[in-house]
Amino acid sequence: MTKSAADAITQAGNAVEALRNAPSRPAIFPVQPEFTNWRSEQRAWRSTVALLDQSHHMTDLFISGPDAIKLLSDTGVNNFSRFKVGDAKQFVGVNYEGYLIGDAVLVRLEEESFDLVGWYMVLDWVQFIAETGDYDVTIERDWNSALREPGKDPVLYRYEIQGPNALALLEKVIGGPVPETKFFGTAELTIDGVRVQSIRHGMAGMPGFELFGPWAERETVREAILRHGEECGLVLAGARAYSTANLESAWVPSPLPAIFTGKRMAEYLEWLPADRIGSIAGSFFSENIEDYYLTPYDIGYGRTVAFDHDFIGREALEAHAENQKRKKVTLVWNPEDVAAVQRSQYEPGTPAKYIEFPKARYGLYQSDRVEIDGTQVGISTDVGYITNEQAFVSLACVDLEHAEPGTEVVVVWGESPVSTKPAVEEHRQVTVRATVQPAPYSSFARESYRKN
Repeated sequence: MTKSAADAITQAGNAVEALRNAPSRPAIFPVQPEFTNWRSEQRAWRSTVALLDQSHHMTDLFISGPDAIKLLSDTGVNNFSRFKVGDAKQFVGVNYEGYLIGDAVLVRLEEESFDLVGWYMVLDWVQFIAETGDYDVTIERDWNSALREPGKDPVLYRYEIQGPNALALLEKVIGGPVPETKFFGTAELTIDGVRVQSIRHGMAGMPGFELFGPWAERETVREAILRHGEECGLVLAGARAYSTANLESAWVPSPLPAIFTGKRMAEYLEWLPADRIGSIAGSFFSENIEDYYLTPYDIGYGRTVAFDHDFIGREALEAHAENQKRKKVTLVWNPEDVAAVQRSQYEPGTPAKYIEFPKARYGLYQSDRVEIDGTQVGISTDVGYITNEQAFVSLACVDLEHAEPGTEVVVVWGESPVSTKPAVEEHRQVTVRATVQPAPYSSFARESYRKN
């Protein structure tokens, strides 16, 4: 019998202990790590155009049936009143107390058919509500390639082309103008006789298109992109570069889901397999798991919230909306302090926690303390290097009174005590100076991409 999340938490003593010492590693991108080098691959989506293979690292939850839209409306904070066939949106789910469970991309494939694609946190929650509620729906899950049954192919391929030359490349690939679509709008294209669905968006704050369709047609589409790519400066981007794209667009990929306390969560944790609770990494430590919870407003999802329908957590979320305490920002880490952390690997004594480049997170849910004069003022959630800005940064949510660009803060790096996670070596905790800057950090992403 598969052990439940509830069993794992009981065995560990509490949720925090279970998560701090869980074997779950950071998010895995099961594609080629680098085609050239991750620095050049990062530069491509800012200077020319990059091709990223998204076919393998996300999970699809296909939801169909007469009550599919009702299920999504009941579990999502979004406005669904004008959600037409072919539309896509960032789906956000909260618990009954209004705290964030997670987000994913939702595509309306047909009138009663949807694809919810992303990390499994919010997908699990939607499936649980479907299976335990009175919904006439069918749920089918296609795991990412790291978890999918061996020998089984993905249902869909997904290719992302992004960068200033993305539009020109796609026009060459389809042999004509690309239909004008709004941000997160979709269009049906034809590539070498194959029908392809396109979503207009970008993963690194630059113009882009996501192309998807049946797995059997993947090579036809990929070969067409490669055939026309050279004249547009196309660069293949691997897993190492792709893992950092969110730092430029300021999307927080996996905040800790608020699933460990609150209404119906005891039942949910009995339903949830133990290997899907994830792992906490970082210097922030509290014995109360609720101190790790975030609201949608803490990480910039306020624009997705629509109080025009009843949904799980609506009343509580309305209260959070009136009492916003934190804001998402970018923290630019002090280069001398980052270099000192790296230099400690070559000095006598216990070194600081190793900083991996280009992405330095070492748990599924990264939670590092952000301080001013020794007082905590926020949590840093994701950390890595942006070649295009020549900056080492993290995405963080900080108290509103300290969110002004230019504010000097300190990030506490490393764990104390050191956990037993596989990605954690013996180390000492250190502090790194950082400066608050806007999120997204890239001026283009803020001034052009976000406005659209």
